[in-house]
Amino acid sequence: MLWKLAPLLFGIALLVAWQLLVRGFAIPKFVLPAPSEIIETLVRDFPSLFKALLFTLRVTLTGYAFALVIGIGLALLMSASPLVNRILFPYAVVLQVTPLIAIAPLVMIWVGIQNTARAMIILSMLAAFFPILINALLGFKSYDRGLGDLFRLYGATRFQFFSQLQFRSALPYLLAGMKISGALALIGAVAAELVAGSGTSSGLAYVIFESGNRLNMARMFAAFAMLSITGVLIHSALSLLERVSLGSWHESAMQRD
Repeated sequence: MLWKLAPLLFGIALLVAWQLLVRGFAIPKFVLPAPSEIIETLVRDFPSLFKALLFTLRVTLTGYAFALVIGIGLALLMSASPLVNRILFPYAVVLQVTPLIAIAPLVMIWVGIQNTARAMIILSMLAAFFPILINALLGFKSYDRGLGDLFRLYGATRFQFFSQLQFRSALPYLLAGMKISGALALIGAVAAELVAGSGTSSGLAYVIFESGNRLNMARMFAAFAMLSITGVLIHSALSLLERVSLGSWHESAMQRD
């Protein structure tokens, strides 16, 4: 039982050590605030911070949804046609290795300076897109060839082949990509706002930017904490989805003692 609480106990120990370090060495709050000051700021400014969180979360989930639809759709197309895969895959890699910071100004210009939220959604989508594409593509190609021949022998339709064999085989890969992309969508939304939207939007990235300029480190760390908690919740929700979807039949999600 104790080992299950180990991460929580370790986190509490770190916070206590942090508090003692700040107090013991009298570190100024504009350099490193104590955890107690961060918690106090989080409680005091919660309404405004929560409003900013909702903005960032809306951008994140919208970009993530677009990444899912486009990534899975392209993976289906690329798995069905080797020619399409050969044509599109190199460009998907180029898109993945191009830093968001480099293309954020271009996206801002293309969608319009007044459409900051739209630019953030696009950049969040781009951040989350590649893991979904590559995992779905690998999954769609990883079905058992013997079962595939059996499906064809019994005259299975394309829909039956996809839904009962190909998609089921791809599901573990797809869910793994979704977990990775969930965090990347949040990171992309925050990075996009810092680069393209600071001063014109109201997300947590703007709170961090503004607090840093004012040396309000406690408020900055409070925004960091909310982002971290949000990222953990997104990952936990997707992990739960994975267990529910795979737990009854796939080895990776089965409960062990």
